[in-house]
Amino acid sequence: MTDMNISTDAFVGELDEAAIYKDRLPLIGSSILDLGCGSGQHSVAIAGLDSTIRLTALEVDKVQHAKNLRHIKNPNIIFKLAGAEKIPEPDASFDIVMLFKSLHHVPLDLLGQALTEIHRVLKPNGLVYISEPIFACAFNEILRLFHDEKEVRRAAFEAVREAIADGYFALVEQIFFHAATHFTDFAEFESKIIEATHSERCLSPAVLTEVKARMESHQTASGIRFSSPMRVDLLRKV
Repeated sequence: MTDMNISTDAFVGELDEAAIYKDRLPLIGSSILDLGCGSGQHSVAIAGLDSTIRLTALEVDKVQHAKNLRHIKNPNIIFKLAGAEKIPEPDASFDIVMLFKSLHHVPLDLLGQALTEIHRVLKPNGLVYISEPIFACAFNEILRLFHDEKEVRRAAFEAVREAIADGYFALVEQIFFHAATHFTDFAEFESKIIEATHSERCLSPAVLTEVKARMESHQTASGIRFSSPMRVDLLRKV
């Protein structure tokens, strides 16, 4: 297997992730695919950097996709309802494919297919930017009370290693950093995380009480804040 790490003891510090992708990627003039775009915040930020950027944003959650179509009006962004395992685009369509905390949401049995699809739609020497949370820190300990992602994050990492070992991609760089995770209060956390439309969760009263107590133990005058460890795997199509 290739020399990759799922985590490290050496982080570059707390960063706004935009600083990483603006520094590492040739965004200006590029055709970009945002896979699993969620609420579209990264799509909007990237497309807004320059009028020459053309961005296609895919989302598998029908509810969120409908919201994106209603609320985001940017002529440089095309929103489509689709998953990473079946990308509705021609071969060699994109200079860059980006995944923000979305690869581990691909069904485990479709991870290999998703990476094959990413390889297919990339132009020769195209880049893949995969941003994934590292399973550590107090925030993860709260999440695992009702949604333990340790195994799916590990599976996503291993799928990337496998794709590199199979000759689809070459590893350019790994970047380890901390990202600020902020909620105004527990209600915002409940709305954005527990009640997210891409997942069906039914917390028992006891679990909900425990989650609320742990979240509110981090409450300050400025809200609830965590410094979450993150990893970026930057790949190049072979």
